[in-house]
Amino acid sequence: MRPNILPARLTSLGLLAAMLVLPALASTASAQSAAQPANAQDYSDAERIIFMTEHLGKVQPPQTLAYRFNKHGSLEADFEDKVTLRLSPTAAGTCCDGEADFLSAERRLTLPEVEGARANPVILYFLEHDVRDMSRLTKGQQNHFRKRIRMAIFQGAKVEERALEYLGRPVNARQVLITPYADDPSRGRFEQYADKHYVFWLSEEVPGGVFGMASRMNAKDAGAEPLIVEEMYLEGATPPDITALAR
Repeated sequence: MRPNILPARLTSLGLLAAMLVLPALASTASAQSAAQPANAQDYSDAERIIFMTEHLGKVQPPQTLAYRFNKHGSLEADFEDKVTLRLSPTAAGTCCDGEADFLSAERRLTLPEVEGARANPVILYFLEHDVRDMSRLTKGQQNHFRKRIRMAIFQGAKVEERALEYLGRPVNARQVLITPYADDPSRGRFEQYADKHYVFWLSEEVPGGVFGMASRMNAKDAGAEPLIVEEMYLEGATPPDITALAR
């Protein structure tokens, strides 16, 4: 059984607060690895790739990263918007404190500044947006969806190498695919959304380390337009085809 790695005072603060402590916990585990080799098993490859990699290691602040966001599908109205992540030096002069404008107007999501980030916080912002949307659509509890995403990244994630394109040139990336609700004990309450897929593309060859991410909910009828697809890509990134991941 996996140890409880999240302090109790953080578990009620949502996915954002909970995930932000992972890099610090990873450092502690690394320092203790000689004495306790089993600590290396406390995190999955997907957790390390998404939350513990120093995506911002090559960033020279101040710097602004821009992402394109689009939503389409048969369930709700389509739209295109943008996400802007502003990275500034920490008080110690290192990288980075992060602050984002996540979508705009009535869709804008107000999120806290992330201080001393090493992993790119845009991942957490995307997931927190998704959790709140799932709660809105299903009337389910946000903490339920946060837990399912956390567990899917810890166990059951599919990780593979991908060749993608950024600014017209090939880049190497790691793709992480999760299906948090496929084995959800509460699946019956959210059956319409149970096959939802999330995909993350991470690459050291693009600014900020995050090429993009997407989620997709299919309709029950094969070949029908998906219910909802949400995609967010770094400006200059060529979106990969995610239809092959749909079934």
